[in-house]
Amino acid sequence: MAPQQRYESKFSALQEVQPARPAQGERPAAGPVYQASYVDPNQDTGVVQGCSTLLETFERSVGLYGDRPCLGHRPIGPDGKVGPFVFTTYAETSAIVSNVAAAYQHMGLVAKDTVGIIGSNCPEWMSAMLAMNKCSIVCVPLYDTLGDKAVEYIVNHAETKLIVASGKKLATLAPALETTKSIVTKGVVYWGKPDTEAIERIKALGLAVRSWDQLVAEGADATGLPAPTAPKPADLCTIMYTSGTTGNPKGVMISHRAVVATIGGILRYLDFLGEKMGPNDAYLSYLPLAHIFDRVVEELMLSFGGSIGFYQGDPRKIMDDVGALRPTLFAGVPRVFERVHSGVQAQVQGGGFLKRLIFKYCFHRKKFYMKRGVKYDRASKLSDMLVFNKIKQKLGGRVRVVVSGGAPLSPAVEEFLRVAMCAPVVQGYGLTETCAASLIANPWRFDHVGTVGMPLCHTMLRLEEVKELNYSPTDEQPAGEVCLKGDGVFTAYYKDEEKTKESVDADGFFHTGDIGRLEADGTVRIVDRMKNIFKLSHGEYIAVEVLEGIYKQADGVEQVWVYG
Repeated sequence: MAPQQRYESKFSALQEVQPARPAQGERPAAGPVYQASYVDPNQDTGVVQGCSTLLETFERSVGLYGDRPCLGHRPIGPDGKVGPFVFTTYAETSAIVSNVAAAYQHMGLVAKDTVGIIGSNCPEWMSAMLAMNKCSIVCVPLYDTLGDKAVEYIVNHAETKLIVASGKKLATLAPALETTKSIVTKGVVYWGKPDTEAIERIKALGLAVRSWDQLVAEGADATGLPAPTAPKPADLCTIMYTSGTTGNPKGVMISHRAVVATIGGILRYLDFLGEKMGPNDAYLSYLPLAHIFDRVVEELMLSFGGSIGFYQGDPRKIMDDVGALRPTLFAGVPRVFERVHSGVQAQVQGGGFLKRLIFKYCFHRKKFYMKRGVKYDRASKLSDMLVFNKIKQKLGGRVRVVVSGGAPLSPAVEEFLRVAMCAPVVQGYGLTETCAASLIANPWRFDHVGTVGMPLCHTMLRLEEVKELNYSPTDEQPAGEVCLKGDGVFTAYYKDEEKTKESVDADGFFHTGDIGRLEADGTVRIVDRMKNIFKLSHGEYIAVEVLEGIYKQADGVEQVWVYG
């Protein structure tokens, strides 16, 4: 990111790099352009340790941490019991990736071709994707919950020449391939247990079907291949399909530069907070890799030599996998943490008067000191010993960073997590179009509960006026649509120039559709989505998500939808 001129800012968390823009005809007014106050243009260059592509970040870790565990799974023994995690090292993973990349080349795939992946998170999923990075192939992940019609649309739209899938998803693929067989010219690769009936159905369409082991062996035996084409920073690494609110899914084009800049921004922010990640850190992969949130977290882990353990694929067994891996980084979406919160509350309420009294005393004692700036690990050692260390043990006892993303976390749940988890709890903000992480809240500042913090170093922030809702970025407390710009922002919507122009303005800012408000120090609080506000008959505006968040806190409420 090029150095910017600095202007005086009234916000301690932000520095102004461009003045406010007045309204121009139909174009609404916009506030100043901000970056985080800690950003140093000479240091924060959008690269990770000299690496500017995801291939480079992975190969750097292979060189530095070759004998360290990289990708792990829990094998099932002859008796049907699940064993402990077994890992391939970075060097072993790199060898598999090289063989798969060679197999891609051997079957005729070239740079900029698209390849789909569908199935639960596992080492094969990640290795297939890393091999695509190695030879500049574009990864198109598909949610493993998609039906055959949705798969058919994405395969057609993205023109995927090969699909890599779990054996369990072959039955979903088969009907979709009946209408896309002229596109998927390189056939299908599957991992895991084969679905013989589905395989025969796919072969009957004239498509090749390979097992994962056959793919790896094909690459190992291939000779005379040219060196794979390494990606450039601006090259696409993935097209992520996101549903939006209406119509067909949108293909969000994300470059290597965007993901690397996001990783660099996260690492820079952790450094700013005094939290360094390294090769001793471990992460449990259970959130869908087809979602940008988990994809970025896993690329982050690979950038510093961390290990990734993949869950069994059964959501009911995640806590068993947590206990087996004992992760140091735990990421989740709000629904996961809401269940943690409600589960602890249910245990407390069912534990008798004395247990409730002790929990209440310990919670408020620790919260009292945390609100006054004392870090979580020094706020109340007595409270941790009596109550909260037991909660931490439920996540394996080693967690030192908790990350919530994917949707807003309610202030009540965030406050609970900050007190109870015995680790910094970080809430981020981002969309698929901004690589999941554009702003991050400060876990040491209890007054930041309910906010999404300040921009990461690769992101510039601007609020734009929303006249119909009376939000102005030039008010004493500025508010407006959150607009973001920087190396972490997507390239375009695939094959949809019109939608791209609607979402990215002439200044290069992506319009998120979210309404944000700047707090006294410049941290951002998301008020609501522009499309999720409706007007009552007497003129009052109602924020739907605020109401839904309140209703979800009630006992017995699993899901809620407010309509108006």
